Amino acid sequence: MLRVLHLGDLDVALPLGAALAAWLLAAGAWRTALRWGACFGAAVVLVGGSKIAHLGWGTDFSMLEFKAISGHATLVSALYPFAAWVLLLRKGQAAARVGLALGLLLGLAVAALLVATGEHTAAEASTGWLLGAAASLLGAAWSGDLERTRLLPAIWWSLPVLAVGAWLMEFAHVGYWMILVALALSGNSHPYPWDAC
Repeated sequence: MLRVLHLGDLDVALPLGAALAAWLLAAGAWRTALRWGACFGAAVVLVGGSKIAHLGWGTDFSMLEFKAISGHATLVSALYPFAAWVLLLRKGQAAARVGLALGLLLGLAVAALLVATGEHTAAEASTGWLLGAAASLLGAAWSGDLERTRLLPAIWWSLPVLAVGAWLMEFAHVGYWMILVALALSGNSHPYPWDAC
């Protein structure tokens, strides 16, 4: 059951997101790729910024039990609902909406599991889910050029991007770099405790 949380791991979701964007670009749905990619990227940057703020300055809204946005909840909700939308749109709007809704439910389940396992508070997980859901919903709303696109032949372009992305993520120690950035920006010699941030 807890393995579902790995769907939101950075080293899984970022290569998949890059592959999805590359697939859309190769298929000629560049407007959809750029719009969703911008939403997905903005969500990742907001999560990273909230974590850097906590590590560098100890941002903590104790009344809400909020330290930083949940990256797992954000990534699952930003990636998988939109991917389901893309994959099912050829079957019609109704099928695509069902896929989108199931993807959002998956994100909600991940957010609930993060709270149940003590990885995040309800405020952190729900903020992540809302942020990711917004990225998926905006991507779906702005995907008008998908209906005229032949997606299947272009899927091969996503495979090298997925492979290279997965390989690069093996060497990207994101947590380490966030700590370095937080310390450089804040001027502190030690980061604030990470805990389950």
